[in-house]
Amino acid sequence: VRLFSTVNQQNQKALIAGGGAPEIELALRLTEYSRTLSGMESYCVRAFADSMEVIPSTLAENAGLNPISTVTELRNRHAQGEKTTGINVRKGGISNILEEMVVQPLLVSVSALTLATETVRSILKIDDVVNTR
Repeated sequence: VRLFSTVNQQNQKALIAGGGAPEIELALRLTEYSRTLSGMESYCVRAFADSMEVIPSTLAENAGLNPISTVTELRNRHAQGEKTTGINVRKGGISNILEEMVVQPLLVSVSALTLATETVRSILKIDDVVNTR
């Protein structure tokens, strides 16, 4: 319990880049990992990677940017090693989000990702549909 409390306190204080940067980086890493797998595992990891791009795509669209070109540019910049590149809503484009001080709590991202993953796992475990009338 004490260890969890200490870890939880650290997570509450930790800040990470915002603007869709962590989600694009995660998508990139998962896509790379999916290439080392085969069959259904590869497909599932790739689908999970694709789902991570929904967040920056939605952010771009809400900022009045073209979501397809914005996410493509983010992917390219992250592939070149620019891990803190994200969507800058104020400037209406892509920039180094940490330099702009656009940050978010690590705990928020971890919690959202954990909840989403657990929800999908629960749905996938359902192997029968019960009709009720």
